[in-house]
Amino acid sequence: MSKTFRDWDVEQGWLLPPSVLDFVPPDHLAHFVRDTVRESLDLSAIMDTYSEERGYPPYHPTMMTALLLYAYCQGVYSSRRMAKGCVERLDFMAVTGLNQPDFRTLSDFRKRHLQALSGLFVQVLKLCRQAGLAKLGHVALDGTKVKANASKHKSMSYERLQKKEAELRREVAQWFEKAEAVDRAEEREEAQSAAGGMPEWVTNKQARLERIREAKAALEAEAAAQGESQPKPKAQYNFTDPESEIMKGADGFVQAYNAQAVVDAESQVIVAQELSDRPTDVTLLGGLVSQIKTNTGRQAMELSADAGYCSEGNLAILAKRQVRAYVATGKKRHGRARIEGRGQQARTRAMRRRLARGGHRSRYRLRKQTVEPVFGQIKQARGFRQFLLRGKEKTRGEWSLICTVHNLLKLAARRFS
Repeated sequence: MSKTFRDWDVEQGWLLPPSVLDFVPPDHLAHFVRDTVRESLDLSAIMDTYSEERGYPPYHPTMMTALLLYAYCQGVYSSRRMAKGCVERLDFMAVTGLNQPDFRTLSDFRKRHLQALSGLFVQVLKLCRQAGLAKLGHVALDGTKVKANASKHKSMSYERLQKKEAELRREVAQWFEKAEAVDRAEEREEAQSAAGGMPEWVTNKQARLERIREAKAALEAEAAAQGESQPKPKAQYNFTDPESEIMKGADGFVQAYNAQAVVDAESQVIVAQELSDRPTDVTLLGGLVSQIKTNTGRQAMELSADAGYCSEGNLAILAKRQVRAYVATGKKRHGRARIEGRGQQARTRAMRRRLARGGHRSRYRLRKQTVEPVFGQIKQARGFRQFLLRGKEKTRGEWSLICTVHNLLKLAARRFS
């Protein structure tokens, strides 16, 4: 007796056209992101850049914004992969309504409206607050190194720049001396060849010499701005993304930016974020604490942070803003705190005593379980380990977009729970 199977007729036509609302289940994230962008976000900063129509109408900015945010929720950051998703994936089609923008259109839209897109962070954070998330009882601050769109092997120290400049200058000068000698000897064919244009290797070396001079000038200007007579010999310049820096990350030294986040302990919603081109964290606390109140309308009650943020100035800022702080004052070895430096000042000593009194029950313990999982979700679960754009301002906008999507997912989890 033969087995009966369900029909499988790939050439069967549909009696009625399908609705994109039926492409995925009603409680799917695609519907949530699309409808949140359409109904709850103010996109006037993007819409106002479009004037009267000329030529073929562009894709709707609301659809493009929803597509970008949904793609980021899915860990899809490449414009080529987004464009492919619009053709192949039903969840993408549920967002776009079967529109199929190509990768150049998507890339151009992101670059053109990056500043406005980064501004969505505060709007989504407010939606989280309205949903009862981010109560600001305790927040934790930390940073993570995110790879720049550049290789550390494209960096050169100031010391090496000086040596390379002298070397290239000698080589190019030797070629000109040789060409002049040929002219003086009236060896016509060789003289004409020399006068007809520089060899390609000379042209390349001149171009490299010019870039090295520009790199030196940039490092010297940076040193002057910091009140130094000249750059340190080991000061680095990256030729691909000059604003990025070599920083020590979890996997060793990388060409990177320092991404910062302040995270609510109860909901793991990001309430403030920043991006720095410097590996140290200590100068960033004040701005992030101010940003908490600017973004949410109120200040956090408690804040925890590791020893990288500890200074008398930072502890004074937290006290002035009436934030009860739990900031590590040094590293731990063999179960005992090792305090960095001698002659600690009053606030640092008081902080050390506060942490010691709390022991294993100190509120400081909330730091690791609050902010580090957020970086894990961003880097591991959603695969964002390297910036696509270059330059501090563009990568700052990109990090803001990543934080916006993180909060959007927290909001979706609350709505569907």
